Amino acid sequence: MNDLDPKIFSAIDSERRGTSSEEVVARLREMIHRGDLRPGDRLPAERELAKLLGVSRPTLRAGIGSLAALGVLQSRQGAGTFVVNTDGPPALDSGPLRMMAALHGFTTAEMFEARRALEMAIAGLAAERATGDYMATMAEEVAGMFASLDEPEQFLIHDMHFHQTVAAASGNRILTALMNMVATILFDVRSKTVKRATDLKESAEMHRRIYRAIRQHNWQEARSAMRDHLMLAQKAQEEEIDQDPGSTGLTSRSASSVVESSESA
Repeated sequence: MNDLDPKIFSAIDSERRGTSSEEVVARLREMIHRGDLRPGDRLPAERELAKLLGVSRPTLRAGIGSLAALGVLQSRQGAGTFVVNTDGPPALDSGPLRMMAALHGFTTAEMFEARRALEMAIAGLAAERATGDYMATMAEEVAGMFASLDEPEQFLIHDMHFHQTVAAASGNRILTALMNMVATILFDVRSKTVKRATDLKESAEMHRRIYRAIRQHNWQEARSAMRDHLMLAQKAQEEEIDQDPGSTGLTSRSASSVVESSESA
C-alpha cells in the first residue's frame, strides 16, 4: 500500500475548465499517464482530495465512481480508494478507438453490434467457467442495481461493474480488454444521459436473468440473455440522446460527434 505526497495534486482550474466530474476523471487519468499515480497507490481521503483538487465532495465522488466503473480505481471499505493493480485483466486505452470513430464516423449501432458480439461470447464462456467468487460479485452488483433504481448514475456504475465481472469470469483476458475498450466509450455517453432513463427496473431484471443463466452454467441462455439486454440498452441510450441531443453532441445514428465532444470536455 503506497500513500501519496499531497504535493503531486493541484487544483483544477475552475475558470478555465470547470469542475465537473468529467474534469476529475480527466485529471486523475492524466496523473496516471504521467506516472504520478501508480498501481497500488492509495488516494488521499475524500475530504482531503476534494480540497487538493478544488472540487466539491459530490463532484469528486462522481468522478471516482466513474473511474471505478471503468476498472481504473477500486474503493475498499474501511481502507480507501486505490489505483488498480496491473495483475488483473489488461486494460486497453479507448483513445485510439475514439479517434477512429471520429475519423470514420462510426455509428452507435456499429458500436453496440461490436459490443454484442464480444459480450455474447463472454457470457457463454462465463457460464462455463465462472467460479463462486465471481458469482458472488455478480449477485452483489445485481442487488446494487435494484437498490439504486432511483439513482441512475449509481445504477450505471453497478451496471458497468456487473459487465466487467462477467468478462473477468470468462477467463479470456483479450476479450475482456476489448469489451472494456468498447464499453468505456458507450459508458461515457450513457453517463451524460442516464438521468433521463425510464427502463432501469427492466434493465435490472435482465441483468438478473444473465446472472441466473451463468449460475446455472447454461451458456446458450447466457448468450441469449446478454443479447436481449444489450438490444434494450441500445434502444434506451438512443432514446435518451434523442430527448436532448445537445447534451452529448450526438444523434442516435452517429457516434463520432460524441467522441469528439468527450475528448474536448
